[in-house]
Amino acid sequence: MATETPPNFWGDMPEEDYYTSQGVRNTKSFFQTPNGQIFTQSFLPLDQTVKGTVFMTHGYGSDTGWLFQKICMHYATWGYAVFAADLLGHGRSDGLRCYLGDMEKVAATSLSFFLHVRRNELYLHLPAFLFGESMGGAATMLMYFQSPPDTWTGLIFSAPLFVIPENMKPSKVHLFLYGLLFGIADTWAAMPDNKMVGKAIKDPAKLRIIASNPRRYTGPPRVGTMREIARVCQYIQDNFSRVTTPFLTVHGTADGVTCPSSSKLLYEKASSVDKTLKIYDGMYHSLIQGEPDENAEIVLRDMREWIDERVERYGPK
Repeated sequence: MATETPPNFWGDMPEEDYYTSQGVRNTKSFFQTPNGQIFTQSFLPLDQTVKGTVFMTHGYGSDTGWLFQKICMHYATWGYAVFAADLLGHGRSDGLRCYLGDMEKVAATSLSFFLHVRRNELYLHLPAFLFGESMGGAATMLMYFQSPPDTWTGLIFSAPLFVIPENMKPSKVHLFLYGLLFGIADTWAAMPDNKMVGKAIKDPAKLRIIASNPRRYTGPPRVGTMREIARVCQYIQDNFSRVTTPFLTVHGTADGVTCPSSSKLLYEKASSVDKTLKIYDGMYHSLIQGEPDENAEIVLRDMREWIDERVERYGPK
């Protein structure tokens, strides 16, 4: 007999009690934008002074809830005010499920919320960082390109999607044939599904938890989504030199969803003076939610050291 999916990945404990047990205060709300309403969350440290803000973007088919919020909570317990938004077409935000036909618009929609918070008097003078995981890394890079100069103290990428592995690339024949339909096929969930979740998660127990997320998109990729992701990856590769902000990018060598060369090329081609690349031997795509705890702890320790050092270096004196 099938077991019923618990309301949260941690089980039946009331949400407020769970967050308190983790040392954070969580709030949920909706933010209205010209492109639709998006679902947002904040994770604030319970018993610490906030030393910076982090604005987080999840990956394809995911949302800010379920296991992604564990990343948010880690940063909150380090003393950061964390804000996250479900991308358009994802989670509890408006939009056709997992349709990313215009990623510039998708990025701008989340960015409108992030800038609204960034400019709040409470946070205006604190160091501020953008964080993007997987496809959320591509969206985060677009947000960075769309932002006024000097908005962000730094960028953090976890297994970002800037280069698509050969076995994940959309078929040019498929895209061409669907293109002959003059946009009619753009929203069709008709592209081959390469079963990304299994390639992303190393720990079998965590794979089962992630797969049980009731808001995770499980349908085939949409035609317009794959076309746009291919375009955006090329655009970002062509504009790496525009990156001047300090950044950290991390990747596993056994990542079967996004190429480790995504992080390596960014490191090599970015104009930033302060740039850090961490490559983890044998780790899969989902470095924090999907690896065994001892591996995830290595990644988290590196992230914490990097962000704390940048707050010390670039924050208010």
